[in-house]
Amino acid sequence: MRKIVIAIDGYSSCGKSTTAKAVAAELGYAYIDTGAMYRGVTLHLLEHNIDFADLPRVEQALHEMQIAFKRNRKTGRNELCLDGVVREDEIRQMRISNLVSEVSGIPAVRHAMVRQQQRMARKRGVVMDGRDIGTTVFPDAEVKVFMTAEVLTRALRRQEELATKNEHVPVEDIVENLRKRDHLDSTRTESPLRRAPDAVLLDTTHMMIDEQVDFVLERVSAKLFSLASAGWEPKEIK
Repeated sequence: MRKIVIAIDGYSSCGKSTTAKAVAAELGYAYIDTGAMYRGVTLHLLEHNIDFADLPRVEQALHEMQIAFKRNRKTGRNELCLDGVVREDEIRQMRISNLVSEVSGIPAVRHAMVRQQQRMARKRGVVMDGRDIGTTVFPDAEVKVFMTAEVLTRALRRQEELATKNEHVPVEDIVENLRKRDHLDSTRTESPLRRAPDAVLLDTTHMMIDEQVDFVLERVSAKLFSLASAGWEPKEIK
């Protein structure tokens, strides 16, 4: 069966990861949460007291740290492993959310993570979500979706997610964090957050997750039919 690359980009707390995971499960594809990778780098730098502006130490840390994903047999979800240890809960904390956009804007960090993401998906059959998947990581992805939603809706979703981890944050603080991250992600020099010209826009403000998943799967089905009709054969990504 032909397999493609599905790139889902967009703003924080639009439902990207949840949608991407469900789409991957439905298709039997691998799912890669690139945002978790940048959160892992942020956690590593914090725990090793490395100043984000100290570029030589940051680059050394990138060579030393190990970032990978491990499938949880009980939940079935992929969890981020940092230096061989699952750190999924820690990377989702608000203190990491407050700093991850700053770390992900460091060129050396961006380059290292992009190279790793490209290696992960070289055989296709992958759903990858993030900020620059359809523009930088996989500009030739067969299906591209760009997700957005009203900031208050996103903040309430994020607040609910944090509450499940026993972290209670006022919605005003989350709105401020999201707006700050939106600005940093959209204005950074290295791989800024932007919609690829050929990406389909998906506003999830008033949508349930099932609707978001169906939206993406419909695009995937249409693309696979179009490619098959054209006699397209997938090639391993170099």
